[in-house]
Amino acid sequence: MAAGVRNPKIDPFFRKAKQWKEEFEKLREIVLDCELTEDFKWMHPCYTYENKNVVLIHGFKDYCALLFHKGALLKDPHGILIQQTENVQAARQIRFASARQIDEMQLILKTYIDEAIEIEKAGLQVEMKKTADYEIPEELQNKFVELPDLKTAFESLTPGRQRGYLYYFSQAKQSKTRESRIEKYIPQILDGKGLDD
Repeated sequence: MAAGVRNPKIDPFFRKAKQWKEEFEKLREIVLDCELTEDFKWMHPCYTYENKNVVLIHGFKDYCALLFHKGALLKDPHGILIQQTENVQAARQIRFASARQIDEMQLILKTYIDEAIEIEKAGLQVEMKKTADYEIPEELQNKFVELPDLKTAFESLTPGRQRGYLYYFSQAKQSKTRESRIEKYIPQILDGKGLDD
């Protein structure tokens, strides 16, 4: 698919949209005007530069958004980039509640997209948090002492699987909940499987 050209395979996504239809079309035109290649990934229109993901269009109940895959590297002089949750490391969104808002921000959006393209051209990467930077919940440390095989199995998991568990276990507010989550996943960890395997 040529840069800046509509990909007919993605047209059904825009036609079927019930909510944010007008907003999606406006965002599509803005992004294509920046000469990115239109693709479909993660069930959403995704725009790439030399096969590298730059920006994605998606909608939620209360807003639609442009998601910049390496948004953490953008300068954001207008203070409009939003980190979805504290655990999202690279991506940032610009959210919209109306087509008028998109029209008013058109030039700003193109500036942000152009900067995102320059980031890809320069080959810049977001420095991701290392697995060692994640805190191991006390309840899991206690289980490692109680079951040395669990510690060995956990440490032999891929870094991504380790982070998945650490994040999931740590999200629980109460110690009792953290303990029950850990108990539930001990067999899976011992089998070398990740949270979603």
